[in-house]
Amino acid sequence: MNGLIQMNLFELTCQELAVELRRRYGKGSYHAAAIFRHLYHELDADVSRAPSVAAAPHLAARLARDLHIACGRVVLEKEQAGVVKFVTRLEDGAQIESVVLPMVHHRTVCVSSQVGCRMGCRFCETGKNGLARNLEVAEIVGQVYAARKRFGPELRNVVFMGMGEPFDNYDNVLKAIDVINDQRGLDIALRRITVSTAGLAEGIRKFAAAGPPLIKLAISLNASNDRLRSELMPINRSLPLDKLKTLLRSYPLKKKYYFLFAYVQIPGVNDQPEHAVQLAHYLEQLPSKVNLIPFNPGPNSPYRAPSEKESERFRDLLIRRRVNIQQRSTRGRELMAACGQLGSTAYSQ
Repeated sequence: MNGLIQMNLFELTCQELAVELRRRYGKGSYHAAAIFRHLYHELDADVSRAPSVAAAPHLAARLARDLHIACGRVVLEKEQAGVVKFVTRLEDGAQIESVVLPMVHHRTVCVSSQVGCRMGCRFCETGKNGLARNLEVAEIVGQVYAARKRFGPELRNVVFMGMGEPFDNYDNVLKAIDVINDQRGLDIALRRITVSTAGLAEGIRKFAAAGPPLIKLAISLNASNDRLRSELMPINRSLPLDKLKTLLRSYPLKKKYYFLFAYVQIPGVNDQPEHAVQLAHYLEQLPSKVNLIPFNPGPNSPYRAPSEKESERFRDLLIRRRVNIQQRSTRGRELMAACGQLGSTAYSQ
């Protein structure tokens, strides 16, 4: 052995791989581009089959020794009405879930950033078992790779709305975005990436200062007053709504961009007329769109899903208050793949 640690391909941009190839083997950009093309365009993880590598047996042997792809293995796939849920078993035996959603002209993958979650939101299955650990960069990128391998170029959007709080794993999420965005690799445009947060103040500040401005920011709101939000989302106790709004008002939002506020409608809890009034008032002076999501029950859930009539009633209340909303239809509920349901399948395997 040469004493060099293994390179995990899913943790490197093409430029970073070129630097490593030059340092280790005296190669560089040509071979790095060839490896990336084989991995991400041919979608073959055995890069020894890349023509420029196969033509150099000594290099192929050294790469076989030094390269490593540790991103986990898809052990379960479920599909319903175009929605596909993947369960990935990681190298340490932990399991995570990702969901691919069909859109009109493309597909979106919802990726996880942690095994479990420490936020403890009462309506979310993921947090019931607490936080096990953060995902590594390669484990995040691997979810997008698996979706691209399954659906090809139709897979064009990435949302960090799966298991975990992305800003609780800030550095690995930002590095994963660099790899996902690399034009010589998966080539997912920054404007097609959305990062969602429950409201970690330090993460929002760091993202505002250093995060790529084209990436969209989503806020999991789910309540219109502090009492209710603190009950549903314990993080509100450390960053109440007024402080969250002040922080967002200082955020360097790109022109024509808006904050996407996720609002999970829980019937009889956060969907009364006074909540619509409070929400409309809160969103004043914030460029925003509210993603109205019907609550999706999990096993032993303390809440129920809203009826169609209840969803329409609350939607109309918000529209009358001139709240800019998009009402999301529930997809994947029977697969436990809908918003707030991820984690139960992974934990039970």
